[in-house]
Amino acid sequence: MDFYDDLTHVERKKQRGSGIGRMVVTSVTSAVIGGMVVLLTLPTLSNAGYINMVKPGTENAISSNSSASSLFAKPVSVSVGSGTVDAVKKVENAIVGVINIGQRRSSWMQNSMDVEQGQGSGVIFEKKGGKAYIVTNYHVIDKAQKLEVALPTGEKVPAKVVGADGYTDLAVLEIDASKVTDVAEFGDSSTLQVGEPAIAIGNPLGMQFSRTVTQGIISSKERSMPMDFNEDGQDDWELDVIQTDAAINPGNSGGALVNIEGQVIGINTLKISKAGVEGLGFALPINDVKVIVDQLMAKGTLERSYLGVQPLDLANVPRYEWKETLNLPDNVNAGVVVQTEIGKFSPAGEAGLRQFDVIVKLDNKDISNSAQLRKYLTMNKKPGDTMEVTYYRDGIQKTAKVKLTAPPQQ
Repeated sequence: MDFYDDLTHVERKKQRGSGIGRMVVTSVTSAVIGGMVVLLTLPTLSNAGYINMVKPGTENAISSNSSASSLFAKPVSVSVGSGTVDAVKKVENAIVGVINIGQRRSSWMQNSMDVEQGQGSGVIFEKKGGKAYIVTNYHVIDKAQKLEVALPTGEKVPAKVVGADGYTDLAVLEIDASKVTDVAEFGDSSTLQVGEPAIAIGNPLGMQFSRTVTQGIISSKERSMPMDFNEDGQDDWELDVIQTDAAINPGNSGGALVNIEGQVIGINTLKISKAGVEGLGFALPINDVKVIVDQLMAKGTLERSYLGVQPLDLANVPRYEWKETLNLPDNVNAGVVVQTEIGKFSPAGEAGLRQFDVIVKLDNKDISNSAQLRKYLTMNKKPGDTMEVTYYRDGIQKTAKVKLTAPPQQ
């Protein structure tokens, strides 16, 4: 092979290898760029905890195996010390189950047997003199022959009723305190703000789901829920309640609504259950509960003032009677009609009120219905107090000073 043949052979080899050469150069370039990207991102990945970088000067102290393993992601420990967790820990051992036990006659036995009629929740709020005291809803203990309280440990102990009131839907129970460890702290419901966290703790659907925790917010600080206890179409009472979207279900009744500090701000009492309705739960404000519980503890019942009238909502009177019988001015659209004869020696009778008078104000506070009248007498007055009554008779506005008494003994 002469010189020209050798040169031609070399050129052919170059031509055959040119494609491979370009591939090698491209691969090397990509590797260099990728390596630079990794090097640039290593500090960020290390700070985030995804890799463990070896500090300069420590290479000799780390084995080859540990050096390799340091490039893999490591488990991250998450702290659970949040406000909600701390709040629940503070109060959860003061939440108990309340078991309503009634009697039922068996079809195959002559004697009655004890059976559970329902389960609810309760809050331990005081411990003294070897006894512990629990607040719950009246409807949880209604018609009970016996009561049991399920402690946080699961143990059940007998309970007795200290005091109860159906209108305000509250009851106080007493149990032996030897196995009670925690007492709930009551907060101040007057300081609540719409949108602040609200935590509900109770036993939805019974003890199977004891001390279930749900969280939401305060949806409204002030709601009024009309209650018709005898189902006669006329409201008997108005419950002042806090509205929350924290899940409240049957069995939560009597449980605690708690703020982020772990203080009880309400006693869960009811929810609206309709198709398509979610997140409408209600709790009795703890400031109202305190006042009522104090009376139930002291007297066993809620002290009520007696006016001595049989009230009828003006809204339930046929409209034509507003003019024909009551002779009301056009600007009067709400009030309470005295529907029956008044006893001569009753507080209202002694003050000069008569049948068909229409009460519109008590102590200059507007009264629209019978529920508001009863509530005002219960929550704002006590026997022996004097109250100003504003009413209409034959189209003329009048006022009377009434000295209230205790209800007559039934």
